[in-house]
Amino acid sequence: MAIRTAPEGEIISIKDGKLVVPDRPIIPFVEGDGTGPDIWRASVRVFDAAVERAYGGKRKIVWHEVLAGEKAFRETGNWLPDETVEAFQKYLVGIKGPLTTPVGGGIRSLNVALRQLLDLYVCLRPVRHFRGVPSPVKHPEKVDMVIFRENTEDLYAGIEYRAGTPEAQKVLDFLRTAFPRDFEKIRFGTAEKTDAFLRMLGANPEGKVEVGVGIKPISRVGTERLVGAAIQYAIQFKRKSVTLVHKGNIQKFSEGAFRDWGYEYAERSFGDYVYTWSQWERTRAVQGEAAANAEQAEALKAGRILIKDAIADITLQQVLTRPDEFDVIATPNLNGDYLSDALAAQVGGIGIAPGGNINYVTGHAIFEATHGTAPKYANLDKVNPGSVILSGDMMLRYMGWIEAADLIVAALERTIQQKVVTYDFARLMEGAREVRTSEFADALIANMDRVIGDEHRAGHDIVSPDLVRPVEHETFPRATVGALMTRNVVSVAGNAPLSDTTHLMRSRGITSVVVEPTDGKDWGIMTMRDVLKKVVRDDVRVNGMTVDQIATRPLITISPEKTLAECAALMLEKNIRRVVVVRDGVPVGIISETDIFRYVEERDVVEEAAHGVQGR
Repeated sequence: MAIRTAPEGEIISIKDGKLVVPDRPIIPFVEGDGTGPDIWRASVRVFDAAVERAYGGKRKIVWHEVLAGEKAFRETGNWLPDETVEAFQKYLVGIKGPLTTPVGGGIRSLNVALRQLLDLYVCLRPVRHFRGVPSPVKHPEKVDMVIFRENTEDLYAGIEYRAGTPEAQKVLDFLRTAFPRDFEKIRFGTAEKTDAFLRMLGANPEGKVEVGVGIKPISRVGTERLVGAAIQYAIQFKRKSVTLVHKGNIQKFSEGAFRDWGYEYAERSFGDYVYTWSQWERTRAVQGEAAANAEQAEALKAGRILIKDAIADITLQQVLTRPDEFDVIATPNLNGDYLSDALAAQVGGIGIAPGGNINYVTGHAIFEATHGTAPKYANLDKVNPGSVILSGDMMLRYMGWIEAADLIVAALERTIQQKVVTYDFARLMEGAREVRTSEFADALIANMDRVIGDEHRAGHDIVSPDLVRPVEHETFPRATVGALMTRNVVSVAGNAPLSDTTHLMRSRGITSVVVEPTDGKDWGIMTMRDVLKKVVRDDVRVNGMTVDQIATRPLITISPEKTLAECAALMLEKNIRRVVVVRDGVPVGIISETDIFRYVEERDVVEEAAHGVQGR
């Protein structure tokens, strides 16, 4: 298989437990099967638009397609080529659409295989309601939970033996010999027991045993790393509680151990940040319930995170009846599978539910749609891309590109509130406008510009603070350019959207921006006058335009040491109203004719005051 490389990009790395993300990271992606290509084409446009608008062209994802699923099988004869796994290993962070699980032999699940091969021990499922999304419950807005589902143990590491096989019989024989009392719990573990029951029914005895045997491992280390990740998340994002969800009342030495190990690890490793129900129980045993309640209340008042637990079946009920009592959830694999899908139904379905698989130690992460492939809708441009889009939001947050992620979420919510939705939501919403997958992406991208505009008008910045370059303070003689220049130069890339840049100028109250050199071009400048001359006068729409299309190059510059007389002479010679101040080839300020005019007025006042002092 020929894997397409991306030489123009850079590799994400991890240092001291933190991701190091370059401005042009290589991100492997799998478009998916069935409806996967439809969804991916729409989603990737949303990701690229958000990154471009949030960072003014300074950052860009270099997409790198790798193969898995049906497309891989068609081209290589392999459902999951080694090259794909190697790419995810090399580049650390990736994203994928829904994949088909091959039926019959081979890999049990491609998703599970990737999680196991890369040791992606956390399946992260944030679940929240977006205003306007139809829901079957009365108060979906109360659902705001983050599920940490163990991803490498429990059923995903389960060992199974088919009923009637020699392997299954060996396990049964071993249990019968080594653990006879435990073996008695297997109701039909012998031919004698099976035939006895058949005779009760009036059926003929068969003289055979058909018992499927499964083993589900849950380890202390596996538990600790999952619970630790959940608590670290709760600390980082200021969540109030972490609930350990288990079936320990029945499976005492697997899921019961999960709970006990979770409590022990929380107290041992996060003692200054948490208060556990285990601590509450110990205090109650010695000092009584009132003292335990007072202790817990004081800990929570001090900002500690409550670590508690709940039985799995009760949790499934309470997330319906009391969802606001749950915040972060840590749980073994199967429980998390049930919970995440049930909660998704409360907030709009798995079509809008994102997912991520993460190893917080190595940095490896693959973000993915949580739904299936829906082959009957393939190539119809019909299905909801929300799950992949929000998985991309998770990926961007994991990379630290928060501004782009916030822009996606804000635009998505706005689009849904406008009732511009795909068929799955349209059939549930009164007055909805049903759109195709691609049109939904178009609507999101259009709303990004509106979100940016609204944020600027409200005095907030949703774009990256990297657009503003702070200048180190330096003192210059009074009658020099450096003394009068405006220091905080705002620079943008030449390919930055013009609409974003005009919003930025208006919000910051500035009349010009410096345009960075690109494609061999020198520094340039874009002013309000440029917008008036080249856009407003000619009645040109800014949507789709870039700064480069109206910027003036090359930049006319002056050094900060030059006198005001020299600066004034330059302005008159070039017939310009402002000059960019440059040091060592980099813009450090802007000086305008208004700045010089103000100085002339102030100079006379200062000199008159000085003469007055001397006269007295």
